[in-house]
Amino acid sequence: MTQTPRTADAALKSLARPMRLTRLGMVAERATRAFWPLSTVLLLILAALAFGVQDHLPAEALWAGLGLGAAAALWALVAGVRRFRWPSSAEALARLDQTLPGRPITALGDHQAIGGGDAGSEAVWRAHLARMAERVKQARAVRPDLRVSGLDRFGLRYVAATLFITSVIFGSLWRVADVAVRPGGPEAALASGPAWEGWVEPPAYTAKPTLYLNDIPAGELAVPEGSRVTLRFYGEVGALALRETVSGQDAASDGMGPSFDITRAGRIAIEGPGGRGWDILLSPDTPPIVAFSGEMQRKADGEMNQPFAASDDYGVVSGLATITLNLEAVDRRHGLTAAPEPRDALVLDLPMPISGDRQSFDEMIVENLSRHPWVGLPVSIVLSVEDAQGQPGRSEALATTLPGRRFFDPLAKAIIEQRRDLLWTRANGARAASILRAVSFQPEEVFRDSSAYLRLRVAIRRLEAGVADGLTAEARDEVAQALWDIAVLVEEGDLSDALERLRRAQDRLSEAMRNGASDEEIADLMQEMREAMQDYMRQLAEQSQQDGQQQAENQDTREITGDQLQQMLDRLQELMEQGRMAEAQQLLEQLRQMMENMQVTQGPGGQQSPGQQAMDGLAQTLRDQQGLSDEAFRDLQEQFNQNGQQGQQGEGEGQQGQGEGQAQDGQGGQQPGQSLAQRQQALRDELNRQQQNLPGVGGAEGQAARDALDRAGRAMDRAEDALRGDDLAGALDDQAEAIDALRDGMRNLGEALAQQQQNQQGDQGEAMGRANADQQRDPLGRDRGAQGRIGSQEDMLQGADIYGRARELLDEIRRRSADQQRPEAELDYLKRLLDRF
Repeated sequence: MTQTPRTADAALKSLARPMRLTRLGMVAERATRAFWPLSTVLLLILAALAFGVQDHLPAEALWAGLGLGAAAALWALVAGVRRFRWPSSAEALARLDQTLPGRPITALGDHQAIGGGDAGSEAVWRAHLARMAERVKQARAVRPDLRVSGLDRFGLRYVAATLFITSVIFGSLWRVADVAVRPGGPEAALASGPAWEGWVEPPAYTAKPTLYLNDIPAGELAVPEGSRVTLRFYGEVGALALRETVSGQDAASDGMGPSFDITRAGRIAIEGPGGRGWDILLSPDTPPIVAFSGEMQRKADGEMNQPFAASDDYGVVSGLATITLNLEAVDRRHGLTAAPEPRDALVLDLPMPISGDRQSFDEMIVENLSRHPWVGLPVSIVLSVEDAQGQPGRSEALATTLPGRRFFDPLAKAIIEQRRDLLWTRANGARAASILRAVSFQPEEVFRDSSAYLRLRVAIRRLEAGVADGLTAEARDEVAQALWDIAVLVEEGDLSDALERLRRAQDRLSEAMRNGASDEEIADLMQEMREAMQDYMRQLAEQSQQDGQQQAENQDTREITGDQLQQMLDRLQELMEQGRMAEAQQLLEQLRQMMENMQVTQGPGGQQSPGQQAMDGLAQTLRDQQGLSDEAFRDLQEQFNQNGQQGQQGEGEGQQGQGEGQAQDGQGGQQPGQSLAQRQQALRDELNRQQQNLPGVGGAEGQAARDALDRAGRAMDRAEDALRGDDLAGALDDQAEAIDALRDGMRNLGEALAQQQQNQQGDQGEAMGRANADQQRDPLGRDRGAQGRIGSQEDMLQGADIYGRARELLDEIRRRSADQQRPEAELDYLKRLLDRF
């Protein structure tokens, strides 16, 4: 039996630490339950005093409140002491024993009541005590239960704690001591003697808090310049006096005390009972900083993107970008030889962050200055910013060329150059008019758009008339605007023929490559050429409806699929991005020849659908409208060539041209005796009939097609009225608008039909370049007729380097054709391949 007490003693000794911690937890638990009312009352009193309640209450009310609080605190203390009982070791041991299964601590203190002296019974008892000892060793301290929700049903302790934390953040615990110094606020001060209060309010832009001078000890005090000082004196008048050297003037008084702004370093002193003084230092406010943070980028349309960075210790308020002409760096040749007219610097507002911090930010100047006279000339750009105090900050001058829209058409470039010379100085007016007349001497060779030529002639006449009368700034600017519009029209084109638009896009791209255009400009021109090529392929598809059978029987044609054409365009763009302009020019020329000789083939069955018939009818109407516009332009041109009698003679010639016109029956075509106005009316009637017979296509494209045709009809009506009134110039403008609207309508209708066909028939319908996989081809991908299937159906233009593969094939053909041991039929075939390629 001696082993059993030793086991129990060892187990009970292991309970020393858990029992001690459990007992401490019980102390905290009982203290919380007993004294939570006392802590609640004390927190409420401290929160009220920290918020400064004592400054707004009369002395009697303050002392009454403090007495009430003290009584409540005393009651809570007495009640807590009476309720609190110190926990004993036995209580801690009992709580610890309750957390263990089987009450092992109590079991270790028990004695065997029966079975003493029986070996078996004693063995069982020892085993029982051993199990209880093992359980005792697993004992852990019991966590105290600090919840008093059952006693504080309204949560008063949380209210007091919240108020206290808020007072610590937004108030001042130092104000608790004011109860002994100023228990009654200003009214008590009047009775007890003079007193004062003071505040220093920094400028709003600094976002700094107001300083309470009563809480700040005497000594040095650093504040921002412009801070507002407000003082309040209480008690006998004249008992307190202010001495200050920081405002630079006598402090103004509003009846309760002086107020003034700190404009320089100095001293503020309150002289009298309880007075105090401070040596005022001005916090440094550094000037703002601004600088260019990256290279200027220019988009294809002339938009300028210039990044910059600005910073200030309190925040940047505003900024400007000033652009001035660097006259010394200008190449003074041609129209720039003359002295320029004075012109103000170009000033742009710097963009500021709409929200967020302005202490340090990065922004971008985004402007399109394409119409400014200094475009393409050397300029100097200086950035300047300002902070709230008015301190300026400037950047280093950036010497650059003022970016703007680039014109690639030679005619458009010539017009823009004369516009620049005219804006450079009005003395260039006569020179610009002469050069523009020389440029437009033979319009049929340089103008693709008749309306552009007409508008240029009008602008030249206005310029010459202005020069003769003494060119004013208003007249100069009006002509410059007209020249800009004409150059844009020449550059972008107003062509109804898809092939002409494609040629224009290819010419602009070729000119851009020669002139070293930027990547953004080349990307835009590539996109323009892709769109023009799509229009051209669509036009070819429409034309192929009329002679598709003849094309299908033509065996000696080269073929290319839509995917292969896309690969060539991608390759062209890749060469330009790599800077291999010579190869890109060569590929562009090959693509130009290919597109001009292109034919589009069609699947079996030449029956036209209603949509195809509608597209054919609109295409014919477009051609008729273009022809009618050309005739009206010729009549107007004859009027301008009559030297002083263009009004009367032009009218007679216009009537003669109207009588001799030729039109197509029912399609706006010519018929003997029909005038231009009658033919325009016939075209309008035909368009109206076609609108009523349009196939039912939905979606945004279908609605856009109908809207465009409505615009075309209204433009035709206006053109007819102008022709009847012998206003050929106005009629030309309306006819040009009708042509644009017809082209838009055809494009949108084609897209709508293609979408409808894709939804209904999948991949059926037209295929560009004989892309049908079931066609019979030879090993090089050419048609072999209708007798059997020979060769591979694999796309011959697949792969990353399709042109390298083409060169390899050509070299192999040449090598085999030089081998005279080959059969005569094979040599003839190889010779035909070499002649073809």
